[in-house]
Amino acid sequence: MQPSSILRALGLALMLPLLASCGAVSALGDATTPLEVFVLEPPGDLPVRQGRPLSRDIIVEEPTTGGALATERIMIRPAALQAQYLPGVQWSDPAPVMLQTLMLRALDQTQAFEYVGRRPLGAGGDFAIVTELVDFQAELAPDGDSAQVSVRMISRIVRERGVTIVATRTFAATASAPSLEDRAIAEAFDEATGRVVSEFSVWVLSTLGAI
Repeated sequence: MQPSSILRALGLALMLPLLASCGAVSALGDATTPLEVFVLEPPGDLPVRQGRPLSRDIIVEEPTTGGALATERIMIRPAALQAQYLPGVQWSDPAPVMLQTLMLRALDQTQAFEYVGRRPLGAGGDFAIVTELVDFQAELAPDGDSAQVSVRMISRIVRERGVTIVATRTFAATASAPSLEDRAIAEAFDEATGRVVSEFSVWVLSTLGAI
């Protein structure tokens, strides 16, 4: 075993007493092990524009984020300075790509704009949405038997012509997972992310005069 592997194994062994009650939290698992996949859905209570869509092209760029979140693995923090991943499960896409898809689908559901996409149809779009994903993780509760999910992102609406920032806003939400079961944590992510994406969508529509 290589020294780095020994250190990782030792680090995990030291964490076991803290996580003995949950058992679901561990370091990154064997990459060859089949993983159960969870998919988040866009909120279903978004406003729908009445009348014709606005003649505007909206480009939703892939959010930027730190390396620990740029993965399909589901992060959980057992302590403030520690980050681990749930074993045996993953998201359908890396977190930034999944969030981009949710934002796209949510804006498209509002029927507010002629085009919403990842890339412009022609030489350029009218507005681009640039986002930084700051938080997208579960945090182990003090009782060791539950967790709280935190989702936070900073979005900017940029006018493509002249590259000027139209508006900036931070969106954040939390949701509690009553247990450390994979499904309970995924449902808490779905709740928190849904609130963030819903608030984001209403903000975009309001800022660009679609509602």
